[in-house]
Amino acid sequence: MERPYILHMLTPGRQMSPFDINMAADAGYQLLPTYTDVTLDGVAGLTQDAIFSRGPKGVARTGIFIGGRDVILAADMLKRAQKSMVPPFVVSLMADPSGSYTTAAAMVACVEAKLKERGEALAGQRILILGGTGTVGRIAAVLAARCGAEVRMSSRQGIDTAEHAAQETGARFGVTLHGISGGDREAVRRSLAEADVLLAVAAAGVQVVSGEDLAQAGGALKVAADVNAVPPEGVAGVGVMDDGKPLAGTSAVGIGALAVGNVKYQTQHRLLVRMRESDKPVVLGFDEAFEVARAVLAEKKS
Repeated sequence: MERPYILHMLTPGRQMSPFDINMAADAGYQLLPTYTDVTLDGVAGLTQDAIFSRGPKGVARTGIFIGGRDVILAADMLKRAQKSMVPPFVVSLMADPSGSYTTAAAMVACVEAKLKERGEALAGQRILILGGTGTVGRIAAVLAARCGAEVRMSSRQGIDTAEHAAQETGARFGVTLHGISGGDREAVRRSLAEADVLLAVAAAGVQVVSGEDLAQAGGALKVAADVNAVPPEGVAGVGVMDDGKPLAGTSAVGIGALAVGNVKYQTQHRLLVRMRESDKPVVLGFDEAFEVARAVLAEKKS
């Protein structure tokens, strides 16, 4: 009898995301045990329990997925699991806390594609991330910075919170990020006036940029992307289905939540399938997600 495909799903939270469980099942994994309240120190033991119990042939049908809501902790857990392997007992690994790695990858790739249509790249762009201290915002900031953009992360809690998140995230992932205040309308409008690209990644159902705010963007804004699918839209005038639609009152185009979400879904699915089908163990994080998101968009264009 063939051994089943098992994906051990670890989270530091109280429950594993049903979204991720569904995605893993649709990618062909047959058994999806979940482990909650997992600490960083607990990763090694769980990893070694998973690998030693199946033998060299069984590990080829075994994977480990790391969820949660903390992007830095997830990256650390991924690294800890990787270091816990004992060849030839090595399995594939993937992290995607709160879907942030794949969502951020999809968002930045979508923005990059729209800039390319203008004959431009991410390098040198001034990117404003509203809600930038959250899960998606932090990883979007890292990806954009690695592409050469100047990234400013905004927080509604003020400059201190934003700057702390920027320094913490930048130090962990080796990039330079800047924190700015988003605590009042004037602060948001000042930031918009200097931005080439706007990424809205605040909480669902919260409008972070109104039509009046957009009027302050001036002629510099080129792309505005929003991942909020719950009314009202996070950026006034950016519909959930928009995929390069001109944004009224600006020189920018808008990218809506479902346009980003479609790329995110395909990206996560492909990564999970890659884990299951790979002849050799793979380790998948947000860099690999960005690579796949770019490929999804390239295929769409061709």
